[in-house]
Amino acid sequence: MQAASAPRDVIVIGHRGASGERPEHTLAAYDLAIEQGADFIEPDLVPTRDGVLVARHENNITDTTDVADRPEFASRKATKTIDGSKQTGWFTEDLTLAELKTLRAKERLPMLRPDNRAYDGKFDVPTLAEVIALAKQRSAETGRTIGIYPETKHPTYFASIGLPLEPALLAALREAGWDSADAPVFIQSFEVDNLKALAGQTRVPLIQLMAQDGAPADGGAASYAAMATPEGLRAIASYAFGVGPNTAMVTGSGGKPTPLVGDAHAAGLKVHPWTLRAENYFLPMRHKSGIDPRAKGRMADEIAEQLAAGVDGFFTDFPYAGVQARDAMVRRSTAE
Repeated sequence: MQAASAPRDVIVIGHRGASGERPEHTLAAYDLAIEQGADFIEPDLVPTRDGVLVARHENNITDTTDVADRPEFASRKATKTIDGSKQTGWFTEDLTLAELKTLRAKERLPMLRPDNRAYDGKFDVPTLAEVIALAKQRSAETGRTIGIYPETKHPTYFASIGLPLEPALLAALREAGWDSADAPVFIQSFEVDNLKALAGQTRVPLIQLMAQDGAPADGGAASYAAMATPEGLRAIASYAFGVGPNTAMVTGSGGKPTPLVGDAHAAGLKVHPWTLRAENYFLPMRHKSGIDPRAKGRMADEIAEQLAAGVDGFFTDFPYAGVQARDAMVRRSTAE
């Protein structure tokens, strides 16, 4: 049985960096997350046409770069079906790294995060190698170990078009010297079979992501709901170090702990839920403040609920708030 982490050991993961305050998946967002005290920064990984891994939430970069305004790439617009979803736009796998580097990042949620638009056009799309270099540089400067928490996006789709993510990811980790069981790295995926394959190729801890609804795109399990049962969690423990559930799977609609954390710990798994965000739009009704979807609600209260449920870490777009909430819990536990 895996015991819950002590409050001081709970990790704060900068979700796409400090994406509440800078355009996501930019070195500026990652750097701010580190400055705010995040223990890990999260690059979602997709490949370029020449097989270089870059940090974007999706391979469709229409909403996160200025590619639609660049006439030289007009002919690259395409319609594709990815994990059963039909999408039209511009895709990383259709641009070389050199071409991608000419683009500039922009805020993905301008209506909810209008202040972030001030940074549109200031940053490029970073490579995995650049994210690792930043984490190492800032570790040396701060005296803290800053880790990375990469997600393999759509691994079955990319393998099907001859651009598998895993070989390039493992090569980058080996080059960084981050390929041991105690490396400051977690590899995460919503799919199952690629994690099972990775379990035989690396000692880096693996995290099985889970959503409240649906099923893994690769058919590796019947549903995420089935994976969240005691039996399903025991199966996950055969190849993964932990699980990354949606926050609602941890606390439920009323904010009270569900059985998930206890069941996961009983199976020997860590629990790192996603994602804690400050805007009313994302918060459960009990933590909203007013009716403006852009206004900041009571995110600290939701974080406190997750911590009270016994999670071992959590993803947040606002790492400073996550660090404050964790540290407050440490102070309370020390005083008791």
